[in-house]
Amino acid sequence: MNRPKSNSELTSTLHLGVRSVVDGSPENALNALLSSATETDRASLTAILDGPADRAMVVIHRGPSKGARFLIDQARSSIGRATDSQIFLDDVTVSRKHAAIEVVDGVFTLQDLGSLNGTYLNNQSVSKSALKTGDEIQIGKFHMLFITKK
Repeated sequence: MNRPKSNSELTSTLHLGVRSVVDGSPENALNALLSSATETDRASLTAILDGPADRAMVVIHRGPSKGARFLIDQARSSIGRATDSQIFLDDVTVSRKHAAIEVVDGVFTLQDLGSLNGTYLNNQSVSKSALKTGDEIQIGKFHMLFITKK
């Protein structure tokens, strides 16, 4: 009798409630990122922290593409596996059109776009939520820090 081959690969890597959000607080997360960054990366992050309120950055701090930075300087930035996404996350745990970050009157919001695996902000599933500096966004295997003007 032939047994079907088993595929034990998982497509989700959620760790909700298992570990704390980045180091417990947005300030600690930001300080850890700044202290481990190269001088060039630190200059880029500082330019966002001290720059105009309508700009932000997302930095992958855990998962595939660790260290990748994405500048958010449009009214709406798409996040997904589609190659035309402003924040392109190339992994099957990410929907093609997974989420978006929007800025209105200097307030940034994260919105899930009906993704299969969901969008998480500081270990909480969200459909739409305001963002602040140091927030951890999890989309699939990617853990990202959100950074904007202090």
